Amino acid sequence: MLNNFSVSTLLLIFVIILLVLLLIIQQISISRRLKKVRQDAVKRSGAVKGGQMAEQLAPFLPEFPCDPADARFIGKPVDYVAFPGLSQTGQADEVLLIEVKTGSSRLNSHEKGIKEAVRTGHVRYVEYRID
Repeated sequence: MLNNFSVSTLLLIFVIILLVLLLIIQQISISRRLKKVRQDAVKRSGAVKGGQMAEQLAPFLPEFPCDPADARFIGKPVDYVAFPGLSQTGQADEVLLIEVKTGSSRLNSHEKGIKEAVRTGHVRYVEYRID
């Protein structure tokens, strides 16, 4: 028969082994989640870079809403401000705010707000003079 010391020692060793196994399992789980997060970050980064490249090339792609010479890239909060007709006749026929999107990307809240301001006619031209 095992004495009390032996039983206590065996129980302690069992608990220590169990704790070490749990820590190893937790580390494996963390490593897997970290790998997934990193892969997602790389994927998103690639999508952002692709979108930024598309923004720069957009004026030269088919069905862009105006002559590339009439478009000015500003990036934020909209991608382009365009003045159709300006490069050909010297007169702008209209003013366009152009937001370039790729894939399934959607307008963010700022872009939606700007779109709504234009739609409802809350657009002004201001001449600001500095003397």
